Amino acid sequence: MTTSLTSIMTFAAFPAVAVLLGAGVTFIRTPSSAVRSAVQHFAAGVIFCVLATELLPDLVHRKMPLVTVIGFSAGVALMLAVKWMGDQKALTESGRSTSSLMAAMGVDIVLDGVLIGLSFSAGEKQGLLLTIALVLEVFFLGVSCATSLGALGRSKRSIGLACASLAAGLCLGAASGAMVLSHVKPAYVDGMLAFGVAALLYLVTEELLVEAHEEPETPIQTAMFFVGFIVLFTIDMMI
Repeated sequence: MTTSLTSIMTFAAFPAVAVLLGAGVTFIRTPSSAVRSAVQHFAAGVIFCVLATELLPDLVHRKMPLVTVIGFSAGVALMLAVKWMGDQKALTESGRSTSSLMAAMGVDIVLDGVLIGLSFSAGEKQGLLLTIALVLEVFFLGVSCATSLGALGRSKRSIGLACASLAAGLCLGAASGAMVLSHVKPAYVDGMLAFGVAALLYLVTEELLVEAHEEPETPIQTAMFFVGFIVLFTIDMMI
């Protein structure tokens, strides 16, 4: 791995701060559903651009199809298992408790951190682009966390501490992903990168876009997906 742990943690600090900023915004004014839909479309386009232009081509060039299939399948299996457990919990609870809410968000953000750490296996440029993409996603995770906890009657202090714990979880995930990469063989790096690709595809198709479509949307909101894609694609060409 060419990128140092210190550099990776520096990059990871940006989405960690974004979580706190997302929570802070809700103390002033919660973004409307229209704004959230537009930004979620934009974030989905940005992440899809990283997948299409950086991570997937890197996997193709590594030429390890068996390892890639195994890693990708493991990523799909984990994300489906997390979804199934979340659905089961929703069926058995009349209302979502604070603990279950934080557990679900904790798993989500730690995985985001791990993906940041893993993305640097493809190079610092790829890691930087993915970090930029995830800043938007975790910003609205902070918004969602603060809004949900506020609806449950939690104080601003409790909400701040909860979001701070999510930010810490992201940094811990990034450190874990980076440390693992520094102690494994290239074949395992390929498998973990494929795992990350599967997780990011799930994030785009089953989380960001699904949530963005919960409210009726305008053509402008839909177009934000393509705006996000071309903006990051342009940045990629300029770096």
